[in-house]
Amino acid sequence: MNYRHAFHAGNFADVIKHIVLVRILLHLQEKKPAFRVIDTHAGAGVYDLAGEEAERGGEWLTGIARIMQARFSESALPLIKPYLDIVRAFNPQPGQLTAYPGSPLLARALLRPQDRMTVCEVEPKARKALIEALRRDTQARVVDLDGWTALPAFVPPNERRGLVLIDPPYEQKDEFERLAAAFSEAYAKWPTGSYLLWYPAKSRRATDELARQVAYAVGQARPPGKCLRVEFSVAPQTAGTGLSSAGLLIVNPPWTLAAELKTILPELEKPLGQGGAGRFRLETPKP
Repeated sequence: MNYRHAFHAGNFADVIKHIVLVRILLHLQEKKPAFRVIDTHAGAGVYDLAGEEAERGGEWLTGIARIMQARFSESALPLIKPYLDIVRAFNPQPGQLTAYPGSPLLARALLRPQDRMTVCEVEPKARKALIEALRRDTQARVVDLDGWTALPAFVPPNERRGLVLIDPPYEQKDEFERLAAAFSEAYAKWPTGSYLLWYPAKSRRATDELARQVAYAVGQARPPGKCLRVEFSVAPQTAGTGLSSAGLLIVNPPWTLAAELKTILPELEKPLGQGGAGRFRLETPKP
């Protein structure tokens, strides 16, 4: 499949991924030492929801648009609000949703003065837009380098703390295998970092094997790391339809994240569901 960010900006998968991204970065903020964010397949940075690419599928209408209008419980709202506040900052007109920040701009909003960000993008149009979005930003560096090459080259960062986001477009048939191999190589070099791996969940066999390989690499570290697996489905996956299920593998998650997700995810099932409530799974994958 081809999962270029611009065509799917603000959809259900973005909502899940970006809520988790924000929760991890807020946890990193709790300690004073600097951290670094590395985004291997960054995209354009900000997406025009009225633009041709976003309008083609209109996926944001059943994603971020619904979440912005949803009512959350007193326990879930404080956990989701920081993400929503960043999205609102890109949409200053009350009641209007015209732009959606991708992962680089969401992460940039949460960097403190001592923190840094390295983002990779090779597609010319997206890279140009990303450079423009981060122009004259001394804390963020846009690199014209393939994410699979950049991943092992950029770890460990000088800061020794941080998060690697791996979110490729899945244009090649072997992308799952490349993801597992690249992660394993990077993790061997930086086993104390946090990693957030996104994947489309269209094949149970492929996703289970990816989770198994990642869990194996994490378990081989000394001391062994930890891993969480999250999958969210908005409708049953059927042949010939668009993406309805997506997942995350979160390596070395904050110790609070599992409990936070147990509060957040049930409240996303109804607003994000299509033709009925969505459903999720949250587990610790086994090697």
